[in-house]
Amino acid sequence: MAKDKTNWLCSECGFVQKKWSGQCQACNRWNTFKEFKEAKVNTRFQAKAKDTSAPLKITEVEHLGYERVKTNFSEFDHLMGGGVVKGSLSLIGGVPGIGKSTLLLQLSSAFAMQGLTVLYVCGEESVQQTSLRAKRLGIANDSLYLLNETEFTKIKMQIDQLKPDILILDSAQILYKEDVPSAPGSVVQVKEIAMESMHLAKGSNITTFLIGHVTKAGDLAGPKVLEHIVDTVLDFEGDRQHGYRMVRASKNRFGPTDEIAVFQMLSIGLQEVKNPSLMFLEERRSNTPGSIITAAMEGSRAVLLELQALVTKSYYPTPSRRTTGVDMNRLVLLLAVLEKKMRFPLYSYDVFVSVVGGMKVQEPALDLSLILAITSSYHGLSIDEKTLVFGEVGLNGEIRSVSHVEARIKEAVHMGFKTVILPKHNAKELTEKMRKSLSILPVDKVEDAISITLGELCKSK
Repeated sequence: MAKDKTNWLCSECGFVQKKWSGQCQACNRWNTFKEFKEAKVNTRFQAKAKDTSAPLKITEVEHLGYERVKTNFSEFDHLMGGGVVKGSLSLIGGVPGIGKSTLLLQLSSAFAMQGLTVLYVCGEESVQQTSLRAKRLGIANDSLYLLNETEFTKIKMQIDQLKPDILILDSAQILYKEDVPSAPGSVVQVKEIAMESMHLAKGSNITTFLIGHVTKAGDLAGPKVLEHIVDTVLDFEGDRQHGYRMVRASKNRFGPTDEIAVFQMLSIGLQEVKNPSLMFLEERRSNTPGSIITAAMEGSRAVLLELQALVTKSYYPTPSRRTTGVDMNRLVLLLAVLEKKMRFPLYSYDVFVSVVGGMKVQEPALDLSLILAITSSYHGLSIDEKTLVFGEVGLNGEIRSVSHVEARIKEAVHMGFKTVILPKHNAKELTEKMRKSLSILPVDKVEDAISITLGELCKSK
């Protein structure tokens, strides 16, 4: 018999090599190699000579439509690209207690109500605990089965007997294979569980959901190659104190990426929010210095958000810079632009910036709104509550154009805004109908934007 080979696998990119090294030569990350022993080759999945596929001309490939299953959540269906594709493998990650199991139980109920057989493998909880949660959510259906098991071979035996249409594995870090010489949750075990789940989904046409844990940094635990195996990666985000949850599709082979579905956690479970802009703005106070409304793109959808900034005198040698929902490095860059172009002495002030509602936004279209929010708080002057601001700011203080201007303005009109401050280049792209629907104020420099919104007083100080 062949001996097990010992290799080293990078937990970030999945690169495999024979010896340990401090830095991965594929992704250049440090201290990411984990030792594992290769499992014996499974001949079931080896291609036979008669099964080997032949190359086809791209013009001869037949295009087959994907069969999708709808859920009772229209927002989730939109997130997945029109429904869940049969035979697909989806990975859902999030911090403990964010609502992953709750969402999948509600989805299980929606599938079972359509006559589909659902097998929920609750490896981290007992059957009694899961059934109590289902009872609290009002879920009771004979087509929904619960299984408390962590050994994957035994799970596959139950799958062969039940032949479910939907399979939910909770979670990848608790399941293991006996023939793999590694502890549950290790790199090699997680990779093997993901590969076995993929073979089940594709070979038996079982729609499979795999729950994954996240690291302290907020990334999905396990090797990065895990995300390459699955068809869809869903990130569960949100602020548990606000009760809002955002499910973001960071990867989707059957639909658009970076789409979001917004939910609100209630005592009866997760309830979808069909108008996220209204939810994020409903508690906004008018005439408040440091508060401004911006439009962020989440996939194909524009969402209006409230940005808040607080600028206060610092009594320490090194002033504080804190952000919530905004990139810290971006804030530091924008503060340098204000100090250079507007002569604001922000080096002696503490600056705090937050996106209200627990949303995380990375796109540079928020730059101009951050600049104006900080200036508003610094001078104690409020910005008109019916004004929307977006635009990217360059290192020289110029306002650069952004994408999806039409979608942002349509959302502003829908929410009743009267004025939009946007980059000068984007203003040329607007139709005559958009120009008549609200007041368009194009700007080319940071100084112009501050002068328009807060007056010449800020520009002269």
